[in-house]
Amino acid sequence: MSNIIKIKETDSTNHWLQKQSEKQTLDEGVAVAAQFQTVGKGQRGNHWESEAGKNILCSMILYPEFLPVKQQFLLSETVALGLKDAMEQYISPVKIKWPNDIYYKDKKIAGILIENELSGQITCKSIVGVGLNVNQEQFSPAAPKAVSMKQILGKETEPDTLLEQTVNAVLFRYNTLKSGNSKSIASAYHNSLYRKSDFHPFTDRNGAFIAEINRVADDGLLHLITNVGEKRCYAFKEVGYV
Repeated sequence: MSNIIKIKETDSTNHWLQKQSEKQTLDEGVAVAAQFQTVGKGQRGNHWESEAGKNILCSMILYPEFLPVKQQFLLSETVALGLKDAMEQYISPVKIKWPNDIYYKDKKIAGILIENELSGQITCKSIVGVGLNVNQEQFSPAAPKAVSMKQILGKETEPDTLLEQTVNAVLFRYNTLKSGNSKSIASAYHNSLYRKSDFHPFTDRNGAFIAEINRVADDGLLHLITNVGEKRCYAFKEVGYV
């Protein structure tokens, strides 16, 4: 059974949970969910848009001390798979757009923000933030690819039920990683990738090109093979989908 603290409003659930963890030691898996975030954060400094009470805005605390820093991206894969598992109880197909956006067809339905605290070469604490579009029907022009479960299903989904399913699904996948079965996590992540099969258009600092996804390494680097057989490797923000 998940341990979820519910609050009405905060600047960011990641920030709220981080502050609480500095005041006291929280059990692994404790989560906080807010109806509204005044400063919702997305990946790489982006803003996460959400109407009050319409969506899932939550964060949970993990202590992946078993995970070397160089394999840190496995945690991102684990969380993305858990989120995908929960959502697939309602909609399909759900895919993971590298590195960890969650897509329904060609639309973004959820995002993940993980903030890690390191001790030497060990990841000692992780605050895992999730934003999932549930019952919101309109999004700003700045988010043209956003979609919600209500838009897909044509009806509302009970947020509290989905919240608990999401936290439990992430913890289930996390325990799989914790038990040492990282290969199954990496394999499932690869098989769940958005545009995994065939050649697709990408763009980098040199312009557009055509490639297929070869693999995502444990360090999170995306390995592509172009349509002329050239192997390329990218970190976050170095390459984009067209």
